[in-house]
Amino acid sequence: MLKSKTFLKKTRAGGVMKIVREHYLRDDIGCGAPGCAACGSAHEGPVLEPQPLDPASSLCPQPHYLLPDTNVLLHQIVSVWRPGTWASVASSLRPPGSLETYVEQKQGENSNDRNDRAIRVAAKWYNEHLKKMSAENQLQVIFITNDKKNKEKAVEEGIPAFTCEEYVKSLTANPELIDRLACLSEEGNEIESGKIIFLEHLPLSKLQQGIKSGTYLQGTFRASRENYLEATVWIHGDAEENKEIILQGLKNLNRAIHEDIVAVELLPKNQWVAPSSVVLHDEGQNEDDVEKEEERERILKTVVNEKMLKPTGRVVGIIKRNWRPYCGMLSKSDIKESRRHLFTPADKRIPRIRIETRQASTLEGQRIIVAIDGWPRNSRYPNGHFVKNLGEVGDKETETEVLLLEHDVPHQPFSQAVLSFLPKMPWSITEKDMKNREDLRHLCVCSVDPPGCTDIDDALHCRELENGNLEVGVHIADVSHFIRPGNALDQESARRGTTVYLCEKRIDMVPELLSSNLCSLRCNVDRLAFSCIWEMNHNAEILKTRFTKSAINSKASLTYAEAQMRIDSASMNDDITVSLRGLNKLAKILKKRRIEKGALTLSSPEVRFHMDSETHDPIDLQTKELRETNSMVEEFMLLANISVAKKIHEEFSEHALLRKHPAPPPSNYEILVKAAKSKLAISVEIKTDTAKSLADSLDRADCPTFPYLNTLLRILATRCMMQAVYFCSGMDNDFHHYGLASPIYTHFTSPIRRYADIIVHRLLAVAIGADCTYPELTDKHKLADLCKNLNFRHKMAQYAQRASVAFHTQLFFKSKGIVSEEAYILFVRKNAIVVLIPKYGLEGTVFFEEKDKPQPRLTYDDEIPSLKIEDTVFHIFDKVKVKIMLDSTNLQHQKIRMSLVEPQIPGISIPTDTSNMDINEPESKKKKLEK
Repeated sequence: MLKSKTFLKKTRAGGVMKIVREHYLRDDIGCGAPGCAACGSAHEGPVLEPQPLDPASSLCPQPHYLLPDTNVLLHQIVSVWRPGTWASVASSLRPPGSLETYVEQKQGENSNDRNDRAIRVAAKWYNEHLKKMSAENQLQVIFITNDKKNKEKAVEEGIPAFTCEEYVKSLTANPELIDRLACLSEEGNEIESGKIIFLEHLPLSKLQQGIKSGTYLQGTFRASRENYLEATVWIHGDAEENKEIILQGLKNLNRAIHEDIVAVELLPKNQWVAPSSVVLHDEGQNEDDVEKEEERERILKTVVNEKMLKPTGRVVGIIKRNWRPYCGMLSKSDIKESRRHLFTPADKRIPRIRIETRQASTLEGQRIIVAIDGWPRNSRYPNGHFVKNLGEVGDKETETEVLLLEHDVPHQPFSQAVLSFLPKMPWSITEKDMKNREDLRHLCVCSVDPPGCTDIDDALHCRELENGNLEVGVHIADVSHFIRPGNALDQESARRGTTVYLCEKRIDMVPELLSSNLCSLRCNVDRLAFSCIWEMNHNAEILKTRFTKSAINSKASLTYAEAQMRIDSASMNDDITVSLRGLNKLAKILKKRRIEKGALTLSSPEVRFHMDSETHDPIDLQTKELRETNSMVEEFMLLANISVAKKIHEEFSEHALLRKHPAPPPSNYEILVKAAKSKLAISVEIKTDTAKSLADSLDRADCPTFPYLNTLLRILATRCMMQAVYFCSGMDNDFHHYGLASPIYTHFTSPIRRYADIIVHRLLAVAIGADCTYPELTDKHKLADLCKNLNFRHKMAQYAQRASVAFHTQLFFKSKGIVSEEAYILFVRKNAIVVLIPKYGLEGTVFFEEKDKPQPRLTYDDEIPSLKIEDTVFHIFDKVKVKIMLDSTNLQHQKIRMSLVEPQIPGISIPTDTSNMDINEPESKKKKLEK
């Protein structure tokens, strides 16, 4: 049956357009209930569960289906509806195109009311329809809504209807499900007799008016990891690049949560503050004492130069919440029999959350997931509800799950739909595969990778040509041959964006059959590749460049150490070794030339764990050793990426996927310049006006009496850098890569582990006529959206990897006990120093103000910067000695704790001999040991 509606619409040009809307309604769609005689075999698609579970409901004792309204689905389904646990949700409803359940919007009726009416019509239809089934199979559809008016209308129409809370409380066999109910409103869950703490958030209409007029600014709220009373708001679309506003104090933060989109009001200049140098964590227990918070806020303020003051503001409203389920631990209330407890998130940027639960004793010591429901004006903390128990704190599997969830890393097994697009085994190169492909299997190609690498993306070759020049090839796994645009495998790879490398496991971007087998350029097997081949002279000057899809057969899979041994060996002169020596010689020239152009050589301490083969616990921890061969591979990967970037931009000036690295704003370098000046031994000024001047300054900043100083300066310079990002060439004008001093750059060399490279391969294949294009490849808006997701996934992968290193470092020191090591100061804070321990590549904070201990005299100078403790002054890069131990007193945030050993400061430094001291013992016992 066809229903149509016709109306006239005036166009912008003043003309009149006739609009016809048609609805095709069917009467042959089954209800979805199995065994329904009225529908027979008319079921299409999924059907309802064959036997609705009897959930032992005191309100609805007979078997039934549940039909939740839209708001219940949005707010409660994640927490409570667990299919197969206690209820069957009627997810296979007759669609809106069904003849008997079609509901047209009435004149003056808003969309929400029309939707509510449509769901009630469906519920009523179901109940009448299911009566036609046999007497012993009498089923009901129960309507679940939290909307008071919607429920009243349903009851008037004869539909059994309950609120979500009423229904869940009726489930006598599952009382624990009450804990999972989301709070319905902020107002209804205010703390009893609590006084108003926060200003009311302005409504969206006022915020939009204020933003339009310039009264308010819109931006992303970013909470501080180091100070729970401080945050910044990065302003959207501001003319001044990277403009940020500082927020300090509980009331100015006004219930915003990390990554919320907020509206802020700029405070008058006489109320502007400088970023605080205090490290401050929220460690109160079930605390709503705002006076104590105000006391802490006074600590934030310090006397500073006027030029150090930054634009300061306060949150006046929330434009978009960015809440998600949070992992963490329950902080059980000290009040006996209390149902109200605080949940402490694993992410220190998220405030603690108040939840109600009857399972506190069971959940104590467990990692759990909690969702936020609202944040009343009279509560120090937001309200939320328990969602899921992940497992025991400290358990490796549980902690890995937590860090993957917290960093939003997709890690579920690949679905059958995804796996169905993999090639059938056994696989071999066919004649069809060789179309538009060059056979390079005769070349002496080899790969050089870290030990144990199974996802080998790249291989190299170098040989002398008859004309005396050199042919150099970079051969990259042809992943795009196996992953075709738009299918489920492609969509899942795009969603994951990158492979995530944790200390003990790898979360693949593509299924293992591709990552570790068919796309991995292992030795002595034929593999499909995409090759970038240069003709060079012996001075590493490029004479010709060509790109081709190819077939290769790698002659060796070497580790960096094995490749280095071949290059250095006086007795080895086989083809592979000769090729490696040629590559290494050219790489040194390329690197020298790149650095002369202003490319930065920065430093970042990376660690490698040696694992016990049985327990998989870390038994040794050391910084990674870099060899010439690391640099050799890097140089040719950089060169390939630059060459490919030029080619795809020539062919697709508006649609090339490129990578840029923005130059840092001058303010980012303040700490580096100050740190260099604070060391009197250096007479070299650190210049930061260009990448070249910075690189030259770092090269000159040597101190014979302090050889590690240059490394420290480069580590600090790394912290000043901006994040490199993917972008679409048609959506940006600035292509420059600051760190590499290259006018154009992309990623081509790692398609097994980066989805960006797959897109670049597709662009390059079209550019050389080796493959055909498709609409999304030349849609710059879709490419820009893809880049946004890839940038997010890469950032999260980086954070997840760091979290994995931090957790395994904790495991290492748990078994190691207390150790004493030399360290260098990286930053000085108002009440602490941040140190780096070169032996372990480990960074940590030494605090000088602790609870229940005499407070030392601290004098902080932000200009130098320096921290005076009693009569001892600490500067950046000073050498100290610290004790390292695992502090397990706080199960939620077990951490590596560092204490000062040298220089000796009475009452501050701990004794050199702490062999009898247990960091996890009660404070009173530790004090006795110290005496």
